[in-house]
Amino acid sequence: MPIVFVWLWSTGFIGAKYGLPYAEPFTLLLYRMLATIGVLGLVAWWLKSKWPSINGVAHTAVTGLLVHGLYLGGVFYAIQDGMPAGVVSIIVGLQPLATAAVAVVVLREAIAMRQWLGLVLGLVGVTLVMLEKMGGADQASGFPLWTLLWTVIALGGISIGTVYQKRYCQGVELVPGAFVQYCAAAVLFAIGAFAFESREVAWELQLILATGWLVLGLSVGAILLLMQLIRRGAASQVASLFYLVPPVTALEAYILFDERLGVLALCGGLLSVLGVALAVIKTSR
Repeated sequence: MPIVFVWLWSTGFIGAKYGLPYAEPFTLLLYRMLATIGVLGLVAWWLKSKWPSINGVAHTAVTGLLVHGLYLGGVFYAIQDGMPAGVVSIIVGLQPLATAAVAVVVLREAIAMRQWLGLVLGLVGVTLVMLEKMGGADQASGFPLWTLLWTVIALGGISIGTVYQKRYCQGVELVPGAFVQYCAAAVLFAIGAFAFESREVAWELQLILATGWLVLGLSVGAILLLMQLIRRGAASQVASLFYLVPPVTALEAYILFDERLGVLALCGGLLSVLGVALAVIKTSR
């Protein structure tokens, strides 16, 4: 399950790269949410899922605003406004450390020194992969500094949302819970699209295929896996899986776009794998 999740999640930046030239971020995300709501609604009806209580709906909606609304909105707008995707990945790659810190304060999770070491190694590995992908740290400049705000919003949304899901949404079934989350995110993206964007969309084949994958592969497949992983494991351990996403994304970019995967990126990928292993694998007594 973690392997499949990492692979699905890694395709998010590629899907955004394919789709953003044809639609503005909030508009593209709104269509993505609406399509996902339709798919999950049919799945919930077919499974005869048990819908949460009013209190459960409220908590689940907050999770949706954080995990989907703030995270996706921040990432898409940072890329749209000129920040390189590699730089976005580095900043959002701080998420496991941020989630671990929030989990310690809110959930009182005990994190061993070995796990902290794994989180730090993972961050170093992510940085090496992104430096190799960008061709050097000096190429990270040249984007508006205020776009950092979007990445901070994305980082805060996914970090706090992971812990909030663990704390308040344990009794909510996966499919109806995801349905409520996307409804809440759709409302946020609709407000953003009508308030700040022209809502013009060029429905080219590339956009249709990218949106289809973002809906089925990411919004349905990856998110349901993420919710299940959060339910089964500690929030900080689940968050450490995100360290594997940049190396996998770099490999996909090498296959799809013939981007060079050099020695530095390979070393960074190995460090990320080692860091995840230290943070996730529990030592038997």
